[in-house]
Amino acid sequence: MSTQLHNSPIYGPVHSRRLGLSVGINLMPADGKYCTFDCIYCECGYNHERQTRTPRPTVAEVTAALERQLQTMADVGSRPDVLTFAGNGEPTAHPHFAEIVDATIALRNRYCPDARISVLSNATQLHRTEVREALMKVDNNIQKLDTVDDAYIRLVNRPASRAYRAADIIDQLRLFDGHVIIQTMFMHGSIDGEDVGNTAERYVAPWLEAVRLIQPAEVMIYTIDRPTPDTCLQKATPLELDAIRRRVENMGIACTASY
Repeated sequence: MSTQLHNSPIYGPVHSRRLGLSVGINLMPADGKYCTFDCIYCECGYNHERQTRTPRPTVAEVTAALERQLQTMADVGSRPDVLTFAGNGEPTAHPHFAEIVDATIALRNRYCPDARISVLSNATQLHRTEVREALMKVDNNIQKLDTVDDAYIRLVNRPASRAYRAADIIDQLRLFDGHVIIQTMFMHGSIDGEDVGNTAERYVAPWLEAVRLIQPAEVMIYTIDRPTPDTCLQKATPLELDAIRRRVENMGIACTASY
């Protein structure tokens, strides 16, 4: 299956399954991928296949491009539902992420005050105080937690840091005191002969306990929707996702399922 990269620093607008009409903010170069994960389901492809040759956009470049896009949309009477930090890698890994968030908030307030600001993150930079403080300012602080099983994470999410531990991530997610949305990919399939399905109870029950500890504002569960670099992956079924969604809701936490 083919994968795709996003334009930088602004792409879209695109229609998001979970967020609505979204203007994407890509803090990585347009010619490659830079991410602290190397997920086997990433629509941007594998890191080693997408090495960058150009630098990440500066604060000034991101701000100018976003303002042009918002002005263009305003001129035709269009308003985004959301401004979304995502793109070709982990947005919070940008060295000036916090400054860019502040500039984005100012532009949102000027051009589309009803739009929400979202960050799609893999949670690997939450140990940085300035990143956590910036994420507290956005509307949708969406953090990935596909499982709490470290062996599964090494197989599927493939973090760049050998020090990655799910228990540490859970502790950092709890620091948001509820100002966080947990996003989890459920799927089936295999890679190199190893099963990567995570809908079984051995994965779901500990994940639910982590959700209970974190007490997020919301949980978003979803499954594969776009081309992936590995071809041996399959969707989780609506029946499976709905069953997991109900268990989250039974804890008093809002949950959506995207098929």
